[in-house]
Amino acid sequence: MKHNPTLWSLGAVTALAMSSTLVFADEHASAPDLTHTTVMSGLDSPWDMAFLADGTMFFTEKCRGLSVRLPSGDVNALLGMTGSDGYPSTADDLFCEGQAGMQGVAVDPDFDDNRFIYVYSTSSKTAPGSNRLMRLTVSDDLGAVSDRTDIIEDVPYKPEATDHPFGGPGAHNGGRVRFGADGHIYLTTGDTHNGEVPQSPTLLGGKVLRVDRDGNAVADNNPPEGFDPRIFTYGHRNVQGIAFRPGDGQPVVAEHGPWHSDEVTLLMNGGNGGWDPRPNMAGRGDCPVSYCGYMPNQMDGMDPAERVKFMPMTDTATYPDAMPPAWNNNGLSQGMSSAAFLNGEQWGAWEGRLVVGIMGIGFGGTPLDMRIDVIDLAEDGKSVEDVTTMSLPMTAGRFRSLVQGPDGNLYAAVDQGEIYQLTPN
Repeated sequence: MKHNPTLWSLGAVTALAMSSTLVFADEHASAPDLTHTTVMSGLDSPWDMAFLADGTMFFTEKCRGLSVRLPSGDVNALLGMTGSDGYPSTADDLFCEGQAGMQGVAVDPDFDDNRFIYVYSTSSKTAPGSNRLMRLTVSDDLGAVSDRTDIIEDVPYKPEATDHPFGGPGAHNGGRVRFGADGHIYLTTGDTHNGEVPQSPTLLGGKVLRVDRDGNAVADNNPPEGFDPRIFTYGHRNVQGIAFRPGDGQPVVAEHGPWHSDEVTLLMNGGNGGWDPRPNMAGRGDCPVSYCGYMPNQMDGMDPAERVKFMPMTDTATYPDAMPPAWNNNGLSQGMSSAAFLNGEQWGAWEGRLVVGIMGIGFGGTPLDMRIDVIDLAEDGKSVEDVTTMSLPMTAGRFRSLVQGPDGNLYAAVDQGEIYQLTPN
């Protein structure tokens, strides 16, 4: 089926026309037919996946830990969190609360030589808690991990509840870990409901970080003067998707919006995402607990086009050089999460296109729509040529992670506990 925009008002339509160029493709004429296999079920909030060339799949469960599924279908638990049972080793400092927990996982491109994988998780090692990127060594038999090294230790964590929607502890951690085409690690982080964080030169929330295997800044990172050198881009709200365009390796992110404007954005080294939820900015006054991210009228519904005037996702009036989004989900926020590019001729007309997972967050009249969208980005990354909603061969879920496997198929993890394999035919 084709995904049609919700028409909120003449103002919303005008805002949409200004923010993105959108032409919907004839899906049935060009899309591959899909079949599906349920690879795993009964999981506890599976959050991410990473593959070896033979199909071995590492995966995380947000409140349990890290495991690996072998090509035979057997599963080895590897590293548990506080309160987890059935793991050969447990890290008692790792915990989950609210949206926080064990999230992204990535395999080192040189895994055959160094046996390294990387996992992002919330930790109690430093008060009041932080998010950490850990490097682990996997045993030859894929039965254990060892040599934990925390290569990034200081990503902010939200320790206490605040007066905001979804305002509990642990909000907005980002959490995706990926190796780019340049061989470096990219880590996405969130603003933790803290107005100061996204534009801060030193706090690592609301950023995309780019580091080497030891967590050191990549030499050609180009943040503004005085910024932490690990910062690749800043001014983000809550990026949970990052993928790298085939051909040129250009990083592209998918980002949650604040009651409006989920965004897909092409990243520029040193760029500002334009998210600045501080009070007393852009004509705003005070906001609850110094965070304007859901204002105005934050607990109630209103026209998203009206809300965006007060608290834009990408504030180009304040930051004229902010990175422009290619697409803003028709001005709506429905929980845009993971992202991946489709590679291989088996995908037909979809080869080279970006897929993004939508978790279906409905609020104040916003349609509740769990889905996967297929996006044809313009070459300059500032607009899209078309957007198609994937016709799913299984029941939709809260699509938390999308990863293309070494077999060329798309793997989708949903919060409800399943990991699916989607095969084009």
